[in-house]
Amino acid sequence: MSTTPPGAHLPEHPDALWRNPEPKRSYDVVIVGGGGHGLATAHYLVKNHGITDVAVLEKGWLAGGNMARNTTLIRSNYLLDESAFVYEHALTLWEGLEEDLGYPILFSQRGVLNLAHTEQDVRDSVRRVEANRLNGIDAEYLGPDDVAKICPIVNVSHDIRYPVLGATYQPRAGIAKHDYVAWGFARRADSAGVDLIQDCEVLDFLTEGSVADGTARVTGIRTSRGDIACGQVALCAAGHTSTLLDRLGVDTPLQSHPLQALVSELLEPVHPTIVMSNAVHVYVSQAHKGELVMGAGVDSYNGYGQRGAFHIIERQMAAAVELFPVFARAHLLRSWAGIVDVTPDASPIVGRTPYANVLVNSGWGTGGFKVTPGLGWCLAHTIATGELHPHIAPFSLDRFVTGALVDEHGAAGVAH
Repeated sequence: MSTTPPGAHLPEHPDALWRNPEPKRSYDVVIVGGGGHGLATAHYLVKNHGITDVAVLEKGWLAGGNMARNTTLIRSNYLLDESAFVYEHALTLWEGLEEDLGYPILFSQRGVLNLAHTEQDVRDSVRRVEANRLNGIDAEYLGPDDVAKICPIVNVSHDIRYPVLGATYQPRAGIAKHDYVAWGFARRADSAGVDLIQDCEVLDFLTEGSVADGTARVTGIRTSRGDIACGQVALCAAGHTSTLLDRLGVDTPLQSHPLQALVSELLEPVHPTIVMSNAVHVYVSQAHKGELVMGAGVDSYNGYGQRGAFHIIERQMAAAVELFPVFARAHLLRSWAGIVDVTPDASPIVGRTPYANVLVNSGWGTGGFKVTPGLGWCLAHTIATGELHPHIAPFSLDRFVTGALVDEHGAAGVAH
């Protein structure tokens, strides 16, 4: 009879991948929001600029918001130059991120198909492919037969409600394990001395000067764990960013909406890529463990709910079965919602505010996960140098005054 204690053959793990420190009374940089964007910004502040006197404030637990409530799609095949540059920068970083972090993120480049169901879809798709190629992004347009070769379970019959006429295809697109991504960033930032402070809600801001004459600054942040003085502030709170800016009296054209998704029971590998359809209104991939991950567009109403709803589940499942008849007997396992912040032109707001030392990062809508490393890199550059990184410069708040909009509604896809 073996005397080896249970679990002795398993690798040892620390109790936590990062410290849980008490906040100091001041920091050079305070990042509000402990999701993917906040953690990535902290990581690149350390790695690229040697700035370590940094606090990341999270009102709940690290990566417990949208970072834990997304569907992990990663792609860069956006239409406009401004969007293509920042998302392609992110995708390039994704391709080396596991080595950079020294932590597994299960990045799987399985490609993404965006289906075309009408003649107008075909024209729009070809236009996007050509625009992508001009920007050096891998993209091609496929006919129905080639779609079926890449994803044999897609229904490409001619006698269905929305026949598949073709699709754009980006081979380098893929998925990653969202929790592992957050943990990898958190682990590296913490080991360099960044304080990751959980259960620390921002209640208000301490300010001086006047917005009217350009002298306004935030001198400190009032939190549920005491006041924290700060040199610079970066707001990375996703759907709650507008409520923080309200406390500073800064108006933004942000609206927060629930975005629902769901997963099936665990299945054998059957779905080799990612498939998106605007007309049928669903996107589907298969996660590493085997569950089908499905989503669609944002809920039309404004809200901060993080729950699924039966009518959304019903529509997503119906759309999925129309595209993939093989899913007809798959069982739903769970559903959830994230809180996404959207803008009138479907592009983010990143850059300066009327407060000289406050930067805002918001409005990514349903595209926040895929840009995580790229945004962190660019925002860290901006904090460290005082100059907007060229990839985020087009997304400044003042474009809604100047009219220099970046209208990405067409390439935003179903939702992701």
